[in-house]
Amino acid sequence: MTVLATEQAAATAGREGQATSEDGKINLKLSPPGSDGPGTNPEQLFAAGYAACFGQAIKAMAKEHDIAIDADALKVDATVRLNKGDDGGFYIDVSLDAHVAGAEQADAETLVEKAHEICPYSKATRGNVEVSLQANGNALKAAA
Repeated sequence: MTVLATEQAAATAGREGQATSEDGKINLKLSPPGSDGPGTNPEQLFAAGYAACFGQAIKAMAKEHDIAIDADALKVDATVRLNKGDDGGFYIDVSLDAHVAGAEQADAETLVEKAHEICPYSKATRGNVEVSLQANGNALKAAA
């Protein structure tokens, strides 16, 4: 295994505090999700990270499978929902909708499926977080 990057961030005071990174690139006020607070929340940050990572995975799969896409117009909408289970515990689920410009629908669906296999966020959530996938607004078969 080769470590490609090591990143660090910290949060103080939970969901009503501050998130910062060691290098100073992140310095964000936090507010609980659904509140009128001035800050972002962990679910938004997770959605942004997952969307960016998944988009990069699509680009990698397009290159590997020689499928032409408009990489500059590629957009992934990630929706992260915070849920409260019947047991009183909290969990998240995720929906990803990849808008794969320049690709035929069948190719877009193939890229989304392949990206879900290699994306580090998808790997990290697999078997623990329900993730639904869409390509250009069309639902794909159930994902894990």
